[in-house]
Amino acid sequence: MIPDYQTLMLPVLRIAAEGETRVADVAERIAHDLGLTPEERDELLPSGRQRLLHNRIHWAKFYMSKAGLIVSPARGRFLATEKGKALLATVPERIDVGLLMQEPEFREFYRNEGGATEQEGAIVKVSDTVSATTTPEEQIDAAMLR
Repeated sequence: MIPDYQTLMLPVLRIAAEGETRVADVAERIAHDLGLTPEERDELLPSGRQRLLHNRIHWAKFYMSKAGLIVSPARGRFLATEKGKALLATVPERIDVGLLMQEPEFREFYRNEGGATEQEGAIVKVSDTVSATTTPEEQIDAAMLR
């Protein structure tokens, strides 16, 4: 089974900390490490436009970039920042949106995207309708199938 994008954040950051990489390379390595079957590796989003694993890695990478943990030095390539490497040095059990919310730049991004508001210094989630485990494309595809 392919993990959700938040579960993929930690392995994606670990691989990015080794040096510049690409989503396809990260996907291959994660698929191997998880023992995914050929069918799971090739599973597409319901839209049929992208592999599910690649999509979830893209979203993990996107959110971590908004927290300053990953940077893209060239099109299609990314690597961990010093901040990302410092986070890994704390040996986190998991990286997820809750952890990313500790970063001011991520809170700002999240607020600007309509995901949360700040009240008296505390971040409050605006909507519980957005799933924490599915990517935006998966949510759109699911809505289209209803």
